[in-house]
Amino acid sequence: MPRAGLSAGAVIERGAQLLDESPADALNLSTVAESFGVRTPSLYKHIDGMPGLQRGIRILAKASLGSAVAQSAVGRSRGDAITAMAMAYRRWALQHPGQYPLTTSAPLPGDTEEIEVSTAFLDVIFSVLAGYELEGDNAVDATRFFRSTLHGFVALETEGSFAMPVDLERSYARLVRSIVTALESWGRE
Repeated sequence: MPRAGLSAGAVIERGAQLLDESPADALNLSTVAESFGVRTPSLYKHIDGMPGLQRGIRILAKASLGSAVAQSAVGRSRGDAITAMAMAYRRWALQHPGQYPLTTSAPLPGDTEEIEVSTAFLDVIFSVLAGYELEGDNAVDATRFFRSTLHGFVALETEGSFAMPVDLERSYARLVRSIVTALESWGRE
């Protein structure tokens, strides 16, 4: 009989929480089990070992980030939407430093659940880019530009790489304004 309060969702959420609390430490099943007050074999009733936990956290993280970005874009278009999405992206990454790296990988081939959450995130970006009349290959190029630029800043920030005494908020705001300016010019090409 499964222990009260233990489910696949609870195990995955706890793993994600532990990963955010200590991103530098390697997450393992014994740490997750210990946090529930159970032995490691008890987790196997709910997840498929460490690969199952990692997959679950990756899907949870992608869905959560995608939701935060999508909610930020509601009712906005073009530059306002890009700015709101960029701010939501960074805010989410800073709140989830352990999960954030898991959001940047392409979905595993054949994993329909992971493909679905990854596609939902991209669809939000494509919808906003349509306001710049960017579609097809142009939208893919613009999406790669947008994500790469945000990821570069956020990855360096979450890794503690920005040590110079210049306001990070100002730097990020300028980066986002540069993205908006670039997309405006792409839309005129």
